[in-house]
Amino acid sequence: MPNEPRLFTRRKTLGLLACATALAPLRGLAQGNDGARLRALLERSAAADAALDPLSADRSGNKGAPLFLDPLSDVYEARLRADKQRDAVDLATIDRTSLGPVDRIAYDVFAYKTQQMLDLLNAGLFAVQRMAPLNPSFGLQVEFPDFLSGAKYENVADYQDTLKRFDGFTGYMKSAVLRLQQGLAAGYIQPKVIVNNVLAQVDAMLALPIEQSAFWTGITRMPTTIPAAERTRITAAFREAVEGRVYPAYRAWGSYLRETYLPRALTAPGRGAMKDGPRLYAWELQRHTTTKRSADDIHRLGRSEVARIRGDMEKVRKQVGFFGDLKAFFEHVRTDPKYYYKTPEELLARFKAIEAKIWPAIPRLFHDRPKAPFEVRPLPALGDQRGTGYYRPGPPDGVSPGVLYFNMSMLNTRPIPTLETLTLHEGIPGHHFQLTLALEDAALPPLLRHGEVTAYTEGWGLYAESLGPELGMFGDPMQLFGHLDMEMLRAVRLVVDTGIHAKGWGRQQAVDYMLDNTSMAPRDVAVEIDRYIAYPGQACAYKIGELKFRELRETAGKELGRKFDVRDYHRQALNTGALPMDVLDAKIRGWIAAGGGPA
Repeated sequence: MPNEPRLFTRRKTLGLLACATALAPLRGLAQGNDGARLRALLERSAAADAALDPLSADRSGNKGAPLFLDPLSDVYEARLRADKQRDAVDLATIDRTSLGPVDRIAYDVFAYKTQQMLDLLNAGLFAVQRMAPLNPSFGLQVEFPDFLSGAKYENVADYQDTLKRFDGFTGYMKSAVLRLQQGLAAGYIQPKVIVNNVLAQVDAMLALPIEQSAFWTGITRMPTTIPAAERTRITAAFREAVEGRVYPAYRAWGSYLRETYLPRALTAPGRGAMKDGPRLYAWELQRHTTTKRSADDIHRLGRSEVARIRGDMEKVRKQVGFFGDLKAFFEHVRTDPKYYYKTPEELLARFKAIEAKIWPAIPRLFHDRPKAPFEVRPLPALGDQRGTGYYRPGPPDGVSPGVLYFNMSMLNTRPIPTLETLTLHEGIPGHHFQLTLALEDAALPPLLRHGEVTAYTEGWGLYAESLGPELGMFGDPMQLFGHLDMEMLRAVRLVVDTGIHAKGWGRQQAVDYMLDNTSMAPRDVAVEIDRYIAYPGQACAYKIGELKFRELRETAGKELGRKFDVRDYHRQALNTGALPMDVLDAKIRGWIAAGGGPA
């Protein structure tokens, strides 16, 4: 998966003068120039979103904005609400029918996302989220160190910016304790499993000498062009910040969670056990899937997909001559050493070999490919506490690589049969194509270049896995099994996510269901289930998005007949960035009605 979209970002005030200035470009344009006015609105909104994001590396257009705006502050919520209300008002003054094709898509995406956030705020659910902020998968206690590990340090100003971010981060850690206290008082309490997993991360961070932590990365990369006296000053300032503020903030967090919050945390893992949890889960499902499908509907779909994929797995089991049942075959893959590498170097070499095999076949299915290269690197922080990894694109310069950060810890849980599929999903033609092609297209408005829609992003990644046979992959039956095993994981997610959050499943019931239907190692299954507990609804987006991409391809092939070229379809699917499912559906059906062909 790519670096996950965040629901919240923020700290202190940006000032009303800056807001008024940002409004001027839109309202200063002629009323009839709707395309230019839309672009101005999108640019203003993107700048406002970046100003709220503590992990935004690009501060251009946000001079004077704080580098780390506390996502839990009242100031942040007020700014977010004001931004989205103003966006909705201004969008309503633009005539959609007068826009060009790309701008109409941008209009629809912007309208959808703006209303979605306003629904969250107006329903009081944003306030609920704020009182339940713990997230071991994508919380800032891990996201911020990851961000620092990839930050660029070219001059003294970059170091000064990081020191300011340290201050913002420690302020956020204090705010989190205050919000958790409010949640306890109001009945918005998170599950024990989430608390214990965050505590494990806190303990792991504090066990690291600061020189080995991500917070010290800037010192290890200090350019030689910085004068010696400045190098000494910066090093001392970093040490004082990390030793004197950052690590103590982690310790304070740990003490509060262990001594006060954990004893009162919920035993049941799902949203259904939390006050207002069912309402919040319904919004989370809609947010991630960009559909109105109910939890019951998604649960039924998941069970149907699990049954279908099990049938395909049985065929592979028989093909390789394994005489036990499917459950025994899963255990065979989990435990046979031949399916696992012993060193990160072997694993990285395998990724390179797979990539070299895919690239020559890409022209069969795609007109376009990113200029930027693709790389695999070790996950930088707390690997033993986290999932398999994620993709993160580089800056849109066509030179900096997009990177799959892969978890190199516990290699005996990273099966070789899944690596071809993983490369297709995270790299080529998966997230590397889907994210980087949009980033490299400077003609797209920022909403489409940088936008994130879980069902689209992860749906495309899963759809890209299915292209393996057309790209000459899965010739080895065990690689085909690895592909089915990863597809099964996404089908199982539909069942267990809705089971946990809407049907009263316990954690162990979800773990057992996943172990019964995949070859994943028990510890990885536990990490997966805990991620679904901490980030409800997100895991449902993969399969729902993939099925939409597959449905639209089949519809195009049927209706266009001999005029259908899959390369044209893939260009249409990718060339306007991440879209909600309804917007994608309307775009592709409009392209079909117009006769198809290359854009």
